[in-house]
Amino acid sequence: MNAEYRSGFAAIIGRPNVGKSTLLNAMMGEKISIISNKPQTTRNSIRAIYTTEDFQLAFLDTPGIHKPKNMLGEYMLASAQAALNEVDVIIYVVEAGAGIGRGDTYILEMLNNVRTPVILAINKTDLSDRKRVDGLIEEYRSKRAFADIIPISAVNGDNLNILRGAIVEKLPEGPQYFPADMVTDQPERLVVSEIIREKALELLEQEVPHGIAVEVEAIEESGRSDLLNIQANIYCEKESHKRIVIGKGGSMLKRIGSLARTDIENLLGCKVFLELWVKVKKDWRDTAGSLKIFGYQ
Repeated sequence: MNAEYRSGFAAIIGRPNVGKSTLLNAMMGEKISIISNKPQTTRNSIRAIYTTEDFQLAFLDTPGIHKPKNMLGEYMLASAQAALNEVDVIIYVVEAGAGIGRGDTYILEMLNNVRTPVILAINKTDLSDRKRVDGLIEEYRSKRAFADIIPISAVNGDNLNILRGAIVEKLPEGPQYFPADMVTDQPERLVVSEIIREKALELLEQEVPHGIAVEVEAIEESGRSDLLNIQANIYCEKESHKRIVIGKGGSMLKRIGSLARTDIENLLGCKVFLELWVKVKKDWRDTAGSLKIFGYQ
């Protein structure tokens, strides 16, 4: 190991749907955090670990910072805020095509209370012109002193090596916190449940996904070394939503299961028999016991 080895933690923060999870996956070179085009996809702070011979960098992909509307929203906000005091570097992600709105003003005020170095990553530069990006840089520069301001495209990979270098140089010298071959510290059941929820987000109508939670009841060996049995429940808040999730003749549930099974098999490296059930748990997003069951605590 390098005598000047660096090791530490970086939180990725920002408003919902600015590309934080896409950035995390791009920085890791593999899929760790689920992605959809709907806001509030990330509900937990997902830790991903990137290790080289010179450094180990643990990322926290936090939930999008927004004004909470229920207990789940309050949990997500608290999770994002807590990360700011637990890390060595903060990567604040904004959209190149957007100005400084109320949500960003709120985040900037929040950052005034932390001493952690903040890197501003202006994402989605592939969807905006250089003049607009330059103007946004000056606008943010007038608001606070950032450690670095780096325009990036998480989708195209533009300037991600520059961003990674800027993060690493701010990490303290020290030993590895995690084994070199570890890419996430998330429990297997949580990762599987998130994959199932991601497929539901991809396929369902706009009003349904935010009311969906997934609980993996069992991951069991089948008696065959190359096959795992997984049983999971998809919870929604209304009977009408349950019918949508199941679909005509079970067609929607089959599509969710088929897409999820492919990703789970890639993750676990074996064949999977996936059984899904759909259940109704009314107002679970405002019930402390339900939030705890689904891992939001």
